[in-house]
Amino acid sequence: MNGWVVLLWSFVAALVLIVVGIFVALVLMGRINLFPAAEPTIAPTPEVTGVVDTTYSVLVLNASGEDNLDVQLRETLINSGWAADSVSYGTAGDQDFADTTVYYVSEADELPALGLADVIGGAEIAQSDFYADPSNPEQKQLVIVIGTDRSTQAPDSEEAPVE
Repeated sequence: MNGWVVLLWSFVAALVLIVVGIFVALVLMGRINLFPAAEPTIAPTPEVTGVVDTTYSVLVLNASGEDNLDVQLRETLINSGWAADSVSYGTAGDQDFADTTVYYVSEADELPALGLADVIGGAEIAQSDFYADPSNPEQKQLVIVIGTDRSTQAPDSEEAPVE
């Protein structure tokens, strides 16, 4: 019976050595990492939301090529709380502007520009001093240039229909 105990302990010792050898080999090959580095957590970036500030004067320029979009957008702003005398409108010099854009002058005007873009149903915003009044640099003004993305008219086709 003593021989069976020695044989059993020999099998157990061989099995332990094989398992330990496989484990060490996996660690050395990099398949098992004993001390993994903590994965960096990615904090969600807060979404910047605009502020509706009706103290800004707004200039609406229609560059879509479709008539009366500037008047309709002006009415939307007046119904949203802007004073009628602080919202002016007109036709832009260029009539094929692609995307409706709200322009603001300084970085302090960015949040009101985002708010105005939300009020009109979404638009791009861009910082530019092109529309700034040089005689009154402290004026709080935002400019909306209505693009062809707001047009309800189908684009003119240059080809004649085939009959």
